[in-house]
Amino acid sequence: MKLASVQRSLDGSDTAAVPAVDWHRIAYTTLLSRALDDLEENQLVKQKQVLYQFSARGHDMAQAILGSLLNRQGDAACGYYRSRPFMLSVGLDLDDAMSGPLMRSGGMSDGRDIGVVFNMPASDGACVLPMSGGVGAQYTPVVGWAQALKYRQRVLKEDDAKGCMAVALGGDASTATNGFWSALNISTTQKLPVLFYIEDNGYGISVPSSFQTPGGNIAANLASFNGLKIFDGSGSDPREAAELLLQASEWVRGGKGPALLRLVVPRLNGHSGQDTQAYKSDAQIESERQDDPLPKLQEFMVPGLLGQAEWDELQQKAADDIAQALERVLARAQPDPSGIKSFVFSETDEDGKPVLQEQGGLWSLGHAFPDSSAQPEPEPARMNMATAIRRTLDAELASNSRLVVFGEDVGPKGGVHAVTLGLQDKYGEDRVFDTSLSEEGIIGRAVGMAAAGLMPVAEIQFRKYADPAEEQLNDCGTMRWRTNNRFAAPMVVRIPGGYFKCGDPWHSQCGEVKWAHAVGWRLAMPSNAEDAVGLLRSAMRDNNPTIFFEHRALLDDISARRPYPGDDYVVPFGKGRKIREGNALTVVSWGGMVARCEEAVEASGVDVELIDLRTLVPWDRDMVLESVRRTRRCLIVHEDTVTAGFGAEIAAVLTDEAFFDLDAPVRRIAMPDIPSPHNPILLNEVVPSVEKIAAALRDLDGV
Repeated sequence: MKLASVQRSLDGSDTAAVPAVDWHRIAYTTLLSRALDDLEENQLVKQKQVLYQFSARGHDMAQAILGSLLNRQGDAACGYYRSRPFMLSVGLDLDDAMSGPLMRSGGMSDGRDIGVVFNMPASDGACVLPMSGGVGAQYTPVVGWAQALKYRQRVLKEDDAKGCMAVALGGDASTATNGFWSALNISTTQKLPVLFYIEDNGYGISVPSSFQTPGGNIAANLASFNGLKIFDGSGSDPREAAELLLQASEWVRGGKGPALLRLVVPRLNGHSGQDTQAYKSDAQIESERQDDPLPKLQEFMVPGLLGQAEWDELQQKAADDIAQALERVLARAQPDPSGIKSFVFSETDEDGKPVLQEQGGLWSLGHAFPDSSAQPEPEPARMNMATAIRRTLDAELASNSRLVVFGEDVGPKGGVHAVTLGLQDKYGEDRVFDTSLSEEGIIGRAVGMAAAGLMPVAEIQFRKYADPAEEQLNDCGTMRWRTNNRFAAPMVVRIPGGYFKCGDPWHSQCGEVKWAHAVGWRLAMPSNAEDAVGLLRSAMRDNNPTIFFEHRALLDDISARRPYPGDDYVVPFGKGRKIREGNALTVVSWGGMVARCEEAVEASGVDVELIDLRTLVPWDRDMVLESVRRTRRCLIVHEDTVTAGFGAEIAAVLTDEAFFDLDAPVRRIAMPDIPSPHNPILLNEVVPSVEKIAAALRDLDGV
């Protein structure tokens, strides 16, 4: 890529060398962005037609240059709420750009998401990953896309990924977030093709940059950060901004590793439409106005690169295009409320064919999976759950070159529970690899990988450790719904948890109700090795993100051992298993409590029908309702805390749909509302025991 070229002035004489970008396009995009900001600020916000407005004045020119440089199909970017000029530059349809803030049908979300966050599936050019309303949430998915680029080159041998890059746009305040530092660590240690594009306007809402980073300059602070190339300069000066952007993109595309470009820009309006900037002095506001890049762009281009008349024509064209687009967008219908519940999960049409997302996962690529069977073909020997999970991962790694397994300690160590032992030796460090100690980074990069067409299988070491990744888990789960099926990020997140010999508040929690309440996530909680095989394989071949809960007490427990059911075996989600049939009452359980329920049933002598749900999202309502309507009594047993635990959801459904079939109130046995205690004596006191379950069975049978 050339950093400069000689341009001709209007009279044909040579001008000084200027950066080789499409200045005509840059000017139009900047003028278009200004005209759109003018329209919103002076008309649409006041009329309450636009409810959220984040002006890009001052940020616009440099973003327009950046967007013009992302022109390869393997390129990707993710911005934030002030990134609309970039979106216009990279090719977002103007009508769609306006439909978002105006909350009209179509656009990027069909009125579902806030209008200042954008997305754009890849077509002939770059992909723009779904933006988030959370500050700093854009960084780790971008890194995941970059790692997928590297994977496509090294493992899949896809030459078209060479020379591509991923760009994360953020404000200076976002550099204080966990997501930024996690992405920085991942990209530098892995030498990934990532450009961190940081716009420094001096403020995070009303908080000065000095509160975000020491000295107020993140580029200066990172100057000695190993493996990171730093570029720093003005985003208001056209020549300087273009030169720095060309240099930074050349560095990243050339395979030299990640780069950070900090551009100082003025924020010419408040943080949002409601911000009066009372925290700024008049002198400061005037100084920022003097640094406006638009008049500087005009001065730079006129008359050397184009005449005043041509500039005026571009300005008028931008205004006319905005006015015409407004008419078209206002003529669009309001979103149809009847479809608001659609696309929480993947769906099929009337003919049973999948309605595929435009970007993300394997299904959208037309990936062909091996044949599956719901009928097990058991081997003679029994194996524990840990071995069964390892063997299932092994089989899927062998049959699916787009599947990757990663997390803290999953490589040579094989995970803290030895579930992945030996897989890295067999498949190499590109496919089974360790990560830095950042759950935000683990899940965030999985999101980017999934968006790029891989199947990530990420491990979080213990249930409690998933909490730092909450933002990425939420964004992943809601992605399909908030983009109206434009994007999805199918993945599997393996999470061990639950009591094991002893307990504690950090390693022994279940907390499955949190995932049951997390929009867009499926949740599996197997109680034995056979079901673990079938559910995990189903999850790795599914078009939705899945939480796969591995109970620590079951990984090597004799009660959970089963014969390996074969490399084709799958268990459909939402289908429970009847452990035993009975007529006196129904017991519903899952995960680590199923074996205890089996023992309790034998000890009680009660004619119990025992149901193992196997999955909680979805759960087998039909099986439970049919059983309870017949037995007329129900006991629900789970390890999670009792208040608002998933047992409460089951009880509510039974009350709503089978109330007049019940001969006794629905009962629950669960943990009290405390963390799991460490001392075994204390633990046994609070975890539902065989004795407590058996006593409840006898009592309920006698009602």
